[in-house]
Amino acid sequence: MEPTHLSPVEMLRKYDLQAKKAWGQCFLHDRNAVRRIVDAADLQEEDRVIEIGAGLGVLTFALAARGVEVWAVERDRDLVQVLRAEFEGNDRVHIEEANALEYDYGHLGGKVKIVGNLPYNISAPIIFRLLEYRQSIFSATLMVQKEVADRLAATAGNRTYGIPSVICQHHADVRKVLNVGRGAFIPAPRVDSAVVQLTMRESPLVDIDDDFFRSVVQSSFAQRRKTLRKNLGNRFPAEHVQRALDSVGIEGRLRAESLTATQFGALAVALAAEG
Repeated sequence: MEPTHLSPVEMLRKYDLQAKKAWGQCFLHDRNAVRRIVDAADLQEEDRVIEIGAGLGVLTFALAARGVEVWAVERDRDLVQVLRAEFEGNDRVHIEEANALEYDYGHLGGKVKIVGNLPYNISAPIIFRLLEYRQSIFSATLMVQKEVADRLAATAGNRTYGIPSVICQHHADVRKVLNVGRGAFIPAPRVDSAVVQLTMRESPLVDIDDDFFRSVVQSSFAQRRKTLRKNLGNRFPAEHVQRALDSVGIEGRLRAESLTATQFGALAVALAAEG
């Protein structure tokens, strides 16, 4: 059995701290959930891990116990001081005071694995930033709000399927690992949570400019109740839209949620060819 770290309650008491409500801080204390997150990350001793939102170090400790080198990213200065005190002398753990939205995920060179309990109010921007660094990332195993995890892993035809689903699945294989109840955290959040894993693709589903692909997807979902033909016609010339749809065999009367990420890729390529 792996060695254990002090619980969040014990850590808060030890350092005379409280969770900062304004920051939405909730600390994971369920050790079974911690173990399953680390198991899902599928760590090998040669792996280098960047942990987002290290907090009180519970997940950091579990990661380091697997023999990997960890770069623990935390922006709360009080928690950074806790982490530095707790991991002093541990040459496998590097504490980095930084904002996850500004952090350079490619600074280590080669590919890293990302693990983290994301701040729920900025989880989507963080995930999109990770996609920007996908060439430097092998996988990202992330605790997020359950609603966000469901959306990212949703398949075509599902009511939660949308822009984030398509863009993430264009660049990564996405799967939901486990649901985590509110009682797994101190203090308990007002929403349920889940762990989602993005395993980055060696190359996207199709070779297309990122910004153009995103514009096609966003335009397609602009008004969910309208057809692809109508939504795309507000962004591209109608004749270009029709030729592109015909060339890839997609019915213009369909709605955006009917298309898979692969079909969106093919459609974007066809629209780009129209000039």
